[in-house]
Amino acid sequence: MSQICCDADEPPCHCLATDLIDVLGRKYALDLVCVVAHHEPVRFGLLEEHLPDASTSTLSTRLDELETEGLLTRERYDEIPPRVEYELTDDGRELGERLRPVLDWIAERESNR
Repeated sequence: MSQICCDADEPPCHCLATDLIDVLGRKYALDLVCVVAHHEPVRFGLLEEHLPDASTSTLSTRLDELETEGLLTRERYDEIPPRVEYELTDDGRELGERLRPVLDWIAERESNR
């Protein structure tokens, strides 16, 4: 739940004190949203390829958290070997779209340094 942290005479600003912000601020969370958005549906192995510094357990934890927050879905197929694919939900796609201008700004800023 957001908290209002401004004076009554100022427009409201929402403190970043929500569970979702906490999840998105964790290492690799936004990276996962971006990779899934670009490749969906995506399997775990591809996520590992894109994020080689991340441990398997960290990626699994982040994926679980993003699923709990309703940003992605996990589809398990009854096959041997097991196959699991991840896709963004509508909210996850919207988040990805809203991140695009920020990512473009970061890329532009980095190229100007």
